[in-house]
Amino acid sequence: QAVADVILIDTPGGDTALSRAAHGRADQIVTPMNDSFVDFDLLGEVDPVTLELKKPSIYSESVWEARKHRAITEGRQVTIDWIVVTNRLAVAEARNRRRLEERMMKLAKRVGFRVGPGLRDRVIYRELFPFGLTVADLSNDIRPVSVSLAHVAARQEMRNLMQAMGLDDAAGGSLAPLDAAAA
Repeated sequence: QAVADVILIDTPGGDTALSRAAHGRADQIVTPMNDSFVDFDLLGEVDPVTLELKKPSIYSESVWEARKHRAITEGRQVTIDWIVVTNRLAVAEARNRRRLEERMMKLAKRVGFRVGPGLRDRVIYRELFPFGLTVADLSNDIRPVSVSLAHVAARQEMRNLMQAMGLDDAAGGSLAPLDAAAA
């Protein structure tokens, strides 16, 4: 019998049978979103003039349904830990991002998710993709591209995300500090 500490299911962005089944069995849901109101619209609806939060949207409702279904079928209060993380953050700070973060915090309190640490839009992700690698695969021995301080920062962002998810032990040291000076 195979045993795993963590099973990751990457579901499509739409409402599918696979997505509903995965959400219904999840102990933790991680929802990545770009820092834009276009992506936020799937979590919450805002007034187009004031940007005030009006109500939860489609995806928030589907997570609520998954939580409710688990509570009914398992006969107890089941907590699905839901973390929303911003993805592909631009380096420049923007007024739009601050507005979005304010709405995310309000919605988080209302529908019950945590806002996790985000990941910046970094070239290293695109550089490693053709090799089938991630920043977790980089080591002092494995370096298909030159490693810079930006790559070290990307690994730290990933480490922060894994800690927020409670997976720092599951990483098995794969995100150990990288010696950028030896690059």
